[in-house]
Amino acid sequence: MTNARNTSSILSAPGAPALLASSIVARLPLAMFSIALLVHARQLSGSFAVAGLVTAAYAISSAIAAPLLGRLVDRRSQTPVLLSGATLTALTLTADGLLAAGAPALLQVALAAAAGLATPPLDGCVRALLPAVAGDPARLPVLFAFESTVLELTFVFGPPLALGLGELWSTGAALCLSGLVMLGGTLLFAAQPASRRWRGEARTPLARGGALRSPAMRTLVLILLGTGTAFGATEVGVTAAAHALGASAAAGPLLGLWGVGSLLGGLAATRLGGAARTPRGLTLLLSGLALTHGALILTTGSVVAIGAVIFVAGATIAPTAASVYAMVDAAAPAGTATEAFSWLETAMLTGSALGAAVAGPLVQSIGPRGAFAAVGAAGLFALVVAVLRSVSLTADRGRLVLAAADC
Repeated sequence: MTNARNTSSILSAPGAPALLASSIVARLPLAMFSIALLVHARQLSGSFAVAGLVTAAYAISSAIAAPLLGRLVDRRSQTPVLLSGATLTALTLTADGLLAAGAPALLQVALAAAAGLATPPLDGCVRALLPAVAGDPARLPVLFAFESTVLELTFVFGPPLALGLGELWSTGAALCLSGLVMLGGTLLFAAQPASRRWRGEARTPLARGGALRSPAMRTLVLILLGTGTAFGATEVGVTAAAHALGASAAAGPLLGLWGVGSLLGGLAATRLGGAARTPRGLTLLLSGLALTHGALILTTGSVVAIGAVIFVAGATIAPTAASVYAMVDAAAPAGTATEAFSWLETAMLTGSALGAAVAGPLVQSIGPRGAFAAVGAAGLFALVVAVLRSVSLTADRGRLVLAAADC
């Protein structure tokens, strides 16, 4: 009950509900882009390998751009970066969506990369505002758990929406629409007073290494690199497994179940205090994530089995993400909040790119089991990093402090 009251108190702050609601609308298409690019590229080329490269190009370029755009936000403000990035991304995705069958693979990769470079750092901008919304640092883990949980709605509805539009209309139309929704949602978020007023700590001198000069931040980045790889390979593996079973239309609902599992896991984490606060807690979460996602390798003969396992696997995602995000406020050097959150997004995107790039050829040569083997290996990597780099949380003068051994 105490945690529920804390969440209610946080959300009663002026502008908080509108801020969080608009951020969800703005980020819904981000859950659509990867799968929309994947199915559109496969439709145009007939190859999962090409589709994996296109998805990887978007993820890698987004990963490169995110911390640079995040640092620009930290030194200036959110509004110009958000609006210009959203406009360019929508235009590029529309151009990609209008390509005809047989379009050169290189052109598809180039357009996906251009869209990634322009994608605004929405996650970093939203999360940089949350400490002010929370007020009391002790309530920040609960708020991050709530934000991560609500964000899962985008993964519940985004992939099925992208795939459903592709089935009912066309894969190109799904891609165009996702870009337009992102533009409209970003305009809505950027219009919120908290976003318009936000300014970075411009007087903080730039230091070599930026947010990554913190050993704790480097640890968190490596952990999310591993989990992101698992997620990217899971998307390709599930899509390929459904196709191999003659149930291509089931891929969207299956990925939606993944999001539902994460949503429920996040709700449970919110009620239990918001995040893991000890090395053992984070290790347990990552152990569960690696084990349940790796178990997908046993499910390729049945859509029902895939659905059951991916639902359970999803329950580990939001709690793990909330635990990591709640550590950033204390781990990031002064004046690098947006950049720090953007580095985490970069780690996820880079991992997603690696997962997609590896899983695509594995599907072509081995089948869906190959993709799910990569999923298990990536989850294990994240777990090993957490153990070897000894991430821990301690209390210091009423705020959370992240201590990490810099191996």
